[in-house]
Amino acid sequence: MHIIHGGGWWSYVRYDEDQDRPQLNRTLLRRVLTYGLAYKKEMAIVLVTIFIISLLSLLPPLLIGDLIDNAIPNKDLGRVTALGIGMVLVPLLNGGFGVLQRWASATIGEGIIFDLRRQLFGHLQRMSLGFFTATRTGELMSRLNNDVVGAQQAVTGTFVTLAANLVSVTATLIVMALLEWRLTLLALIILPVFVVVSRRVGRMLRVVRRQQLEQNAEMNALMQETLGVSGALLVKLFGRTTYEDQRFQDRAAEVRDLGVRQATIGRWFFMALGVMSALGTAIVFWIGANLVINDDITVGVIVSLSFYLNNLYGPLSGLTNARVEFATSLVSFERVFEVLDMEHDIVESEQAIDLESVDGNVEFDEVWFSYAGHLGLQAIRRYGWGGVTEGDDGAATVEPHTWALEGVSFSVNPGELVALVGPSGAGKTTSTYLVPRIYDADRGAVRIDGHDIREVRLEALAKSIGVVTQETYLFHDTIAANLRYANQNATDEELRIAAATANIDELIDGLPDGYETVVGERGYRLSGGEKQRIAIARVILKDPRILILDEATSHLDAHAEALIQEALERVMEGRTSLVIAHRLSTILAADRILVMDGGKLVESGSHDELLSADGLYASLYRTQFAGEGTATVGNSPQSR
Repeated sequence: MHIIHGGGWWSYVRYDEDQDRPQLNRTLLRRVLTYGLAYKKEMAIVLVTIFIISLLSLLPPLLIGDLIDNAIPNKDLGRVTALGIGMVLVPLLNGGFGVLQRWASATIGEGIIFDLRRQLFGHLQRMSLGFFTATRTGELMSRLNNDVVGAQQAVTGTFVTLAANLVSVTATLIVMALLEWRLTLLALIILPVFVVVSRRVGRMLRVVRRQQLEQNAEMNALMQETLGVSGALLVKLFGRTTYEDQRFQDRAAEVRDLGVRQATIGRWFFMALGVMSALGTAIVFWIGANLVINDDITVGVIVSLSFYLNNLYGPLSGLTNARVEFATSLVSFERVFEVLDMEHDIVESEQAIDLESVDGNVEFDEVWFSYAGHLGLQAIRRYGWGGVTEGDDGAATVEPHTWALEGVSFSVNPGELVALVGPSGAGKTTSTYLVPRIYDADRGAVRIDGHDIREVRLEALAKSIGVVTQETYLFHDTIAANLRYANQNATDEELRIAAATANIDELIDGLPDGYETVVGERGYRLSGGEKQRIAIARVILKDPRILILDEATSHLDAHAEALIQEALERVMEGRTSLVIAHRLSTILAADRILVMDGGKLVESGSHDELLSADGLYASLYRTQFAGEGTATVGNSPQSR
């Protein structure tokens, strides 16, 4: 069910009737409170200052009433002076305690933002690659920014407001009852109207709030995709500027319209609140005036009550709608918890071991793997907290298995160079993703030196394996910083040695800022071959025992290709290497060739053996290699 755009702001009523009313369950509340309780001292300061400020706010009407009933009729100038000083001291003290309350509230708020962002970022960092391939970056940014700030406001905004309203209403009613209990009861006559209107509007605003967060996430995702270097380049190459302008305009218009609707609903509510307040005040004035005329009360009492009435109806309305209002404010917490509650696909075993020394044996044992089930944020969208995404029939939607790997078994001996070849979509890249646990096998096992990698500490596994992908990623930072990403303690000399081994040292030395040259977003200031050689140098600094290489030379010029090939030969020397081969020279240099097709290992052997077998490899060779020493086999950048 979506928001009904036609029919004015009351169309939200029809939408809301089809939804469950917002629920506050104890589990959610306890979880939210844990974030606030981490700042007990500051919370105590907020509560104490709320109490003091509320009491101080009750004094001015009493002072005014005393001025009218006693000081002026008795011509007591000393009393008038004392009352005037009191009128000045009250806002002064209120302001001082207000500053203290704001400091405590800001400390809590910024602390909660920090805690939530730290938890969210850490949780997301440990999600599998499948989660990120199914989720737009802009949506993640929205959760880390908009939702986290909204969650903080639920504690420091809504909670503080409710506490202040409760104290204010209680204290005001007590004072009003002490002044004139009959008029106080009259002031409460219109309370049922406040209850009905406030709850209806609160439910409508909750719907709008969730829609606003979702539409902001959509807009952020679009900006992230089109304003990044890769997205901007694609837009320009295909001349889609006008199309993207319109797409963004549509998303931004949704955000605008929701903002207008929220403001309109709020304005109608406050108008109704004003009318009800005026009605209540008029009743009190009319009855009170008759009591004054009959000498039952003084003018000072009715004047004091008029001030209290102005401060009563607003907080009273807030309290009548407290449950719905608080549930509405928790929408952001719901969305944050939705992410935090997603289970990690890659989990380190409690009995995980370290690999003290790695020989480099890699074994695939009847490995099956499917990308189905690797879901992103779309899988957790729901109305309310604690549910799951469901289809129309109420059953959770699960995609059927489409196997990317089917029963793959092979072994790579320590120090051996094994080449993976096959057509696009054969499962080559998928196989290399399983070794460093980018994904986990659904069936079977991947082992290093006889240890199931699921029983090895993730940090130890990452330390033992070096990967050079076909699409090189560099941070918007200096060359030195990008190289040290592999080894933060690497010296300048070690950087130079690694760069020399990767055939990139002369280029770096020729740059005006040398190793301090900023490479730009995703390294776009460098050519493809230069980025690839920096990636190779980065892996050299890591010094892993096992290398996984996706050769990326097919799109480079002959000179860059030769430099990279020479660098790769140096890097692979003495290491176990699993290479997705795009070049005939690498295939010929391999100790063994594994031929994959449709997620299965269909052939294995040396170049000559596979040619003699006259199978898929021989067909690929005749099609792509015959007479071309630098031709490619299965050279799709995302061969799987």
